[in-house]
Amino acid sequence: MASTATKQHYDVVIVGGAVNGSATAYFLASNPDFTGSVLVVERDWTYAQSATALSSSSIRVQFSNPINIQISRFGAQFIRDFPELMAVNGDRPDLAFKENGYLFLADQKGFDVLKRLHQTQLDNGADVTLLDTEALIRRFPWVNPDSLAGGTYGEKDEGWFDNYGIMNGFRKKARSLGVEYVENEVVQVLREGDVITGVRLGDGQLIGCGQLVNTAGTRGRQVARLAGLDIPVEARRRSLFVFDCHTPLPGTVPLTIDPTGVFFRPEGHLYLGGTYPRHDPEVDFSDFDVMHDEFEEEVWPVLAERVPAFEAIKVVNSWAGHYDFCVLDHNAIVGPHDQVRNFLFCNGFSGHGLQQAPAIGRGLSELIIYGGYRTLDLSALSYQRVIENRPFLEDSVI
Repeated sequence: MASTATKQHYDVVIVGGAVNGSATAYFLASNPDFTGSVLVVERDWTYAQSATALSSSSIRVQFSNPINIQISRFGAQFIRDFPELMAVNGDRPDLAFKENGYLFLADQKGFDVLKRLHQTQLDNGADVTLLDTEALIRRFPWVNPDSLAGGTYGEKDEGWFDNYGIMNGFRKKARSLGVEYVENEVVQVLREGDVITGVRLGDGQLIGCGQLVNTAGTRGRQVARLAGLDIPVEARRRSLFVFDCHTPLPGTVPLTIDPTGVFFRPEGHLYLGGTYPRHDPEVDFSDFDVMHDEFEEEVWPVLAERVPAFEAIKVVNSWAGHYDFCVLDHNAIVGPHDQVRNFLFCNGFSGHGLQQAPAIGRGLSELIIYGGYRTLDLSALSYQRVIENRPFLEDSVI
């Protein structure tokens, strides 16, 4: 049942209450320079089909662009500090950060790219080790090195964590700081010329606003269109598979990415894996069918070849989630529209939304409070590049 807002006007209305919406709300409410009101409108308080809930819940610093590296370095530290930052009435949510790192494997062509990226990562403070095949086998003896020239391994700030925990932590803390949440849906965005004046909710409520933040995930394009705007964002399906292995891998097991794009990581005493599918069409918002053939045809053959122990594995669980996929360049679109300045985008994360939420939420709060970025300069992710058809390319996309 839809819930009702307590006021008719808010300084900031955030459309979408999962991790990026709640992170933005938290950073606004926790900043003493902000004295305004915030309403978060979330259509489904179970969050069952949100990208946050259905993701592989991981974070990495092994990117090619300095800003993406810096975003993740801040995010990793934020995750470590989460219990203190999100404490409410003695409850200190721990995200159980498993800092096992990412292991990127590469053939000779890919290894040349990894070496180039490695220097950029070092220059931006990331702790990443470059491994030739001998060093790779010494450290991770369960890897079959055939066709490999080496890899890179993140020693710090990489791993996986509690996805529901980070969202609920932000949400609970934001509410404790005065942010209001309603379970409802934005069905109309009210615009007068180049100014957003408010929204209409599914039950007819009219809510005025000073700023509108679009954190609606895969529905972000739909929300933008309600304002007469557009972004190159589509819903793309990603199937994830949990499998058991007869012979567990010894030692530290990172989130490991094969040159084919197939990846896996530990999931308790089991393993979680998937791939960037060869066939990757836009899907309907309601299409969460698991592509079981993807495991049999694309994932398992690669796993069995790269990790001999994985020749004998059994899938015990699976699910499908959605990427809010930025068709332009696989990077998020963050910040105001060039003409409708009080409409702020936070869309198109293409699988990076969970790990980037702390820095993006902080950045959006700075735009709202100060009119510009105060910490990390996120302007490379601006909507301007969409207008100019100028991709912000990232060489390290999974």
